[in-house]
Order: sequence, then structure tokens, then C-alpha cells
Amino acid sequence: MRLLVLSLALSSVGCAALTPRLVDASVQKPSNVAVYFTVDTREGVPVPGLSADQFRIYEDDKLVSKFESKQTILNPEVAATHYLLLLVDLSASVTQSGSGEALEAAVSAFTDRVGQYQQTALFGFDGRPELIPIRGFAPGRAGATGIASIKPKDPSTNLNGAILEAVKVLEKQLDKSTSPLRFGTLVVFTDGTDQAHRAEARDVRAALERTPFEVFVIGVGAEIDENELRAIGRSGTALSKDPGALSATFDQLAARLEAFSKRYYLLSYCSPARAGVHELRIEPVTSDGKTGSLTYRFDAQGFGPECDPNRKPAFDVKRPKQVP
Repeated sequence: MRLLVLSLALSSVGCAALTPRLVDASVQKPSNVAVYFTVDTREGVPVPGLSADQFRIYEDDKLVSKFESKQTILNPEVAATHYLLLLVDLSASVTQSGSGEALEAAVSAFTDRVGQYQQTALFGFDGRPELIPIRGFAPGRAGATGIASIKPKDPSTNLNGAILEAVKVLEKQLDKSTSPLRFGTLVVFTDGTDQAHRAEARDVRAALERTPFEVFVIGVGAEIDENELRAIGRSGTALSKDPGALSATFDQLAARLEAFSKRYYLLSYCSPARAGVHELRIEPVTSDGKTGSLTYRFDAQGFGPECDPNRKPAFDVKRPKQVP
């Protein structure tokens, strides 16, 4: 079924304190409609944990009965895969400072937590041009055994060059993914700044501007340049000048990424429409009454009975066009 027009809108009803954002939508016979979206507050705080009955569904401004729609929240993994690449500084300032075991423990805890929601891969870098592969992309919990024993072949810090190479690895992974909806996140840990000068900061900025990835930075140590790292971590940073805060800083970002992962919803329902073009409006409602809305229009031509809302959505690999 062809999706006609998609748009975003804030609700003018109630307290419009939420900003749900459409990612993609699937419309297929007999009358299945599924919408993949995120829910955040106006301040950008993720809103996880909403249940199916906390969403109001309207078609042409008329509330659709929950009994008629059989609305349900599907596991997003049936249609979407999120990939996270953790890039870890293994230059001499880290590995020869006695921080190896603490870093290994922090990275293991981080990947165990985030790996519940995203496929994670682990790469390191020192002063050499190429990355140090530690573990490829895999779902589920996966530790970081062996990081503490890695010795740098080049003691310098090729931070900029490593980021450029990590972007390529992440792009390649998304290109070969068979999931119709796929997303990438790059997380960079460093205890300092780029020292190798194999690539310029402007090259990094240009590469990140061309990619749709979320990019976060964990910076721990007296030598970090907070302005430099914030420029790289356009999606967020966790920074501390205290080397003893390594574990806490990793935990801080892991908690944020966990909340970001849980803000995705795949809402599926059975439309009562049987023909014509209709405007769907979905309104999430929190327990304290906060709400917002997203809308899009779909064609119900040929719709009929026998709809199962648990059916796997038929998302197109092409993203829906936004209405200006």
C-alpha cells in the first residue's frame, strides 16, 4: 500500500509537552497500519516505557476505538536494527598509565548495558592509521575481555583519523544490513586530544556532517579538551577531568543511551477505514497528562477485515518524505 504524505505536528489539545517524531510508517492490506517513532519531551528528554493504551489514535479527527483498532506495541527489532560502535583510546597515555583494568571493566559494563538494545562493536585506536579491531557487531551482552592486555604499536593518539575510520566501518555495517530500518551510533572514548595529526579537525567535522549517525563522546582525564570533544560529540558528551571517574562517566552515558533506545516505539493497529485517503494522528499521553502528536496521511484503498496487528510491518527502506 502506497504511503501518500507524511508530516509532523504538535498537538494543540491538552498540555503539548511531548514531541513525538516520525521515523517511518507501514501501511498494508488487509488493514494494517504500523508507525515507528520516538517520544521525547520538548526539552529533549527521552520518554520510555509507554504502553499501548497510552496512545490515542485518531483517523480524520475521530477517535478510533481501542477494541476496534486492537492497537499494540510491537518489538521494534522486527523491523529496525540499531548499531553502536564504541571507539576506545588505547594510546600509551591510557594503557601505560595503569588504567587498563579500570577501562576494561568500564567498557564491559557499558557494552553489557547498551547491548541489550543495540548491536555493539568494539574498536580501539592508538597512533597508527588503522583501527584495532576487538569485537565485531553482535547483539546481546558482550564484554571487553582483553583490553587491559593490549599494548600500543604507536604510543601517539590518532583521535581524528580513528573517528574517520570508525565512520567508514559503521557506514559499511549499515549498508550490508538487511533490516529495513537501520540506525548508527558512534561512541568515542579518549583521555586526551589528537596528537598524531594524521587528519585535521575540519576533516572530522565534514565527515560527521555527512552522516546521519548519533555521535557521543566520553572524555576522562586531565588532558581532555572539552571544547574539542563537545564539537565531536554532537549528540552528547560525558566529560570529567578526574581520571578516577572513568567508570562513573561510562555509566552516565550508558544510562543516557539506554533511555534513548527505549524512546523508540513501534505502534501497530487495524484501521477501520475501507477506502479513501485519511489523516492519522497519534497522541502519546503520559501518566501525568503530558501529550503531543504526530500525523500522516495514508490510502486505505482495498482495506478489509481479518487484520492481525501483530503482523510484521512492511517498511520500505526509503524514508518517508516530510511535508515542509
